[in-house]
Amino acid sequence: MAKKEPLATREEYEKLITHHTDIPPVELVPGNVSAHLISGKRATAMFATFVPNGVGPLHRHEHEQIMIIAEGEGELVCGGKRYPVKKGDVTVFASNQEHGTYASAKGLKTIEIFIPVRQEYMDKLAAVKKSLGK
Repeated sequence: MAKKEPLATREEYEKLITHHTDIPPVELVPGNVSAHLISGKRATAMFATFVPNGVGPLHRHEHEQIMIIAEGEGELVCGGKRYPVKKGDVTVFASNQEHGTYASAKGLKTIEIFIPVRQEYMDKLAAVKKSLGK
């Protein structure tokens, strides 16, 4: 298929495309989990990094959550059981379903989608940006 569309200008590109590592990280679980966050009007995407042997404690929230294991290994906790996970595994947590995460000694990177927007996370990002003068 031939490319028919013109290439976007640099200005157009910068309005539409963001590299997640260009977003300042937010520490979500001190000493355990940090994340790069971005939201649209209805959903939040999170690129999380769990330190080796890091813990995301059991919690629940109103948001549906899709978690993709991008790198590393660990265990998800749900319903009182541990579920081993590795790169490429995907899960969906229902609204208010209690869950948590244990990273392995290799650490863990996840890509997570929340619906609706995780406003408390976006507020944390705004505070980080403000502290950096952005």
